[in-house]
Amino acid sequence: MKPLSLLFLFCALAGAQTWTPLFDGKTLDGWEVCNGYATYKVENGAIVGTTAEGSPNSFLCTKREYGDFILELETMTDPALNSGIQIRSRRYPDEGPIQVFENGKWVSRKVPKGRVYGYQVEIANEKSGSSGGIYDEARRGWLHNIASDPAASKAFKDNQWNHYRIEARGDTIRVWVNGVPCAHLTDPMDQSGFIALQVHSYKGEKPAQVRWRNIRIQDLGRHEWRRIWDGKTWSGWKHNGAGLAEIADGAFRLRSKDDDPRIAMVLSERSFRDLTLRLKFKILKGNSGVFVRTDPENYAAYEVEVDAESRTGGFWETGPNGRKWVTGPEDNAAVHAGEWNEMTASLHGHRIVFHINGVKTLELPNDTAGRLEGVIGLQAHGAKRPTEVWFKDIEILEPAR
Repeated sequence: MKPLSLLFLFCALAGAQTWTPLFDGKTLDGWEVCNGYATYKVENGAIVGTTAEGSPNSFLCTKREYGDFILELETMTDPALNSGIQIRSRRYPDEGPIQVFENGKWVSRKVPKGRVYGYQVEIANEKSGSSGGIYDEARRGWLHNIASDPAASKAFKDNQWNHYRIEARGDTIRVWVNGVPCAHLTDPMDQSGFIALQVHSYKGEKPAQVRWRNIRIQDLGRHEWRRIWDGKTWSGWKHNGAGLAEIADGAFRLRSKDDDPRIAMVLSERSFRDLTLRLKFKILKGNSGVFVRTDPENYAAYEVEVDAESRTGGFWETGPNGRKWVTGPEDNAAVHAGEWNEMTASLHGHRIVFHINGVKTLELPNDTAGRLEGVIGLQAHGAKRPTEVWFKDIEILEPAR
């Protein structure tokens, strides 16, 4: 073999990821049962989960946590039983209420101490058409329901082994069932956690079972949040001179001036292409926005709307040729008025997703009309709309170093 060929072979082997079994086919070493009292045992090279009368949802959890990964397994379930594969999941450390967004409003829900929560890849029967969708267990409910997708909703088959492939990279989770693409979720809430096999609560006349086998994983490391502003100085940022901008108590505080019609902007010196941005904002009055992929000369950008009254989390495209208001919520239901709120903006190529306090307010899977690169901008409207808005804890999601 020629030296150049050897070099190419070495590089290919060095870049290849290694599959690691999560289940040895014989024991439950490396796993532990959480919640409920369904039983788990090994039978004929498979993990068998069996329902128990009166039990809440039960989970067989890995003792180790994972961040970015590719997970593959095969599963077969009694058609009467619902199940799932938890990924990047955790347990509530304390008993107490949590705030969840349901039917357009925030409500309080009580959770027991130790309750498993997090992303769940659905396993159900063929008729349901939901297998391969993504559900947020014990928290936000459905994140990606595939029932309306003709191909995805028919991928799972009853009474046979079904192959699942789950890829989690940064804020993106993708699922295939029997080779059919089912879910493509962009959601930055959790970047790591354990993997678990669920046996759902069940009220059938006799016990039902779900089975898993050939469970293997490629560990791809993890992504972590990294601060891009120190919360103390103007290092890496600049003010355009309009309105008022100051740093106080770890936040950029922007205000309009009565005699200044210009829009106040605080701009990052660094330019970004694909990114996932997370920050906290408090809108006290008026109209504001977070600009991404911004042209610092004419402020052409994708704008995540921030407003004291409506449309927060929607998409406004600014600039000389911008589309202005594109789409998004018409209300402020996801916003905690007068309080600190969390915003995330995920931009991957032409895929654009915004969240406010974990609630998805915008998703454009293929927005080819907009910009692909630019700086970050924090905006306060001019004197025509008296505005005061604060920003802090500005971070981006990047692979761990």
